[in-house]
Amino acid sequence: MKYQGNLIKMRTEPNYPVDYFLPLGNNEIPMNTLIGKEISMRHNGVINCVHCGKKTNKSYSQGFCYNCMLSAPEADESVIRPELSKSHLGIARDMDWAKENDLIDHFVYLSVTSDLKVGVTRYHHLYTRWIDQGAIMAIKLATTPNRHIAGIIEVFLKKYVADKTSWSKMLKGEIPVDINLLTEKDRIAALLPGELGKYVENDNTVFTFSYPVISIPANFKQVGFDDSSEIKGTLTGIKGQYLIFDDGKVFNVRKHNGYFTEIDVFG
Repeated sequence: MKYQGNLIKMRTEPNYPVDYFLPLGNNEIPMNTLIGKEISMRHNGVINCVHCGKKTNKSYSQGFCYNCMLSAPEADESVIRPELSKSHLGIARDMDWAKENDLIDHFVYLSVTSDLKVGVTRYHHLYTRWIDQGAIMAIKLATTPNRHIAGIIEVFLKKYVADKTSWSKMLKGEIPVDINLLTEKDRIAALLPGELGKYVENDNTVFTFSYPVISIPANFKQVGFDDSSEIKGTLTGIKGQYLIFDDGKVFNVRKHNGYFTEIDVFG
């Protein structure tokens, strides 16, 4: 079976284990059904900007051409650093976009990926955000009315808890087993000063996730189309936005947004 089109990060459904779907051209590939099968992924050198669709020699900020990286609201620096959002002041690349994406409720959360981490997400991206990071557990820490305030809380808490994930430890499942998110939420919430502490979320639900992985190689090597035009092997698992192959190769789908790709499935 053959599929082709420009890669876009996998769509997910928070089942147990997570269900993955890869949009490619006119198809959406149910990726869980490919685990245990040999697949070939080939890139012909064409990259299209995920915002304007034009060909670009290089992908910037996970899928944008250079001009769109500088102008598209989805590529604004506040997407990565929410504390830099100025939408609440009426300043944004596109205020209509900001009203739907920045000036809405945001969650500051705690999750367990490669260790305990703090992060920020829009309320309607909650499960997607956790799954894309390969979290096995997560809990809401605070709810804010806009992206800026959520970013301020995250920056404050970076002094006490990590905000990054080690992709290799996340894939291997090398995480502390004694993390209690309810205890950690109480501990970390108590660190917030009054003006930030008022946003602490009352919902103490601990969300858990499982991923479709049948085997984990002893060692990983991250591969991509910038180094090789073809990646081939038996798919043994998916976690976060990574495809895991039997020989230890791992491919970050999200990093390759916009890359035109042909996928063949064998067996």
